[in-house]
Amino acid sequence: MSKIGLIAGAGELPVEFAKSAVNQGKSLKIYAIKGITDKKIQNIAPTQWLYLGEGQKLIDSMKADNISDVVMLGKIEHFHLIKSIHRFDKRARTFFNQLMDKRAKSILEAVLKELQKEGFNPIDPTPYLSSLLVPEGLIAGEYPEKHFIEDAEFGLKIAKEVAELDIGQTVVVKDKIVVAVEGLEGTDKCIIRGGELAGENTVVCKVARKNQDMRYDVPVIGTKTLKSMKKAKAKLLAIEAGKTFLVEREEFKKLAQKYGISVIGFDLSNI
Repeated sequence: MSKIGLIAGAGELPVEFAKSAVNQGKSLKIYAIKGITDKKIQNIAPTQWLYLGEGQKLIDSMKADNISDVVMLGKIEHFHLIKSIHRFDKRARTFFNQLMDKRAKSILEAVLKELQKEGFNPIDPTPYLSSLLVPEGLIAGEYPEKHFIEDAEFGLKIAKEVAELDIGQTVVVKDKIVVAVEGLEGTDKCIIRGGELAGENTVVCKVARKNQDMRYDVPVIGTKTLKSMKKAKAKLLAIEAGKTFLVEREEFKKLAQKYGISVIGFDLSNI
């Protein structure tokens, strides 16, 4: 039986994948990042903890563990890379310096190629996480007024262009004005900044890239997203159906109801 290696970043998604893989009887080894990966993941399957940038140690460990398939899940913010670069090993530093640019897509595609070069097979995790994919239509909260839907449709188109430029996957809009675009700071700070600039009743739009490679950087929403929206007094979370993972679904729905936030999945081919 092939053995899966999970390179786990931050958030619930790697945890959900680990649970699903183990429940399906797969042989799994987790490679977690100190200070980034949720510690509870180590209760699911054998786990090795590494510092961000220990590239050679990761490769050597996966070979020693007879890993064949590899999955990369969970967020590693750009600022983590910048903060940790001083402790990168020779392999990671050389890899990083040879990149054409340091956009998320460029880094992750290069990592996949590096893993393939070493004989590993990067696999699509979607079959293990299909239950988490957001459907089209109302997901949580009440259906909002028409002008919020119009803002969402406007914002989703803009977000798609921004995602394709690999700047970010989220924009915040109000009255068909783009008030915040996700950059280095990540989704949550973008949402809060949008609220600071435009006040209450903003619409948060989150999308996947065009031709999204489901093996990396698929958009994720969860309770943390809603908490940031509450802080910003945002009204609607508009997301791309079929290309966004929703974690902590039941708690998420309860929280959306409590905060008065609407959450809707949109089929972008209909916009």
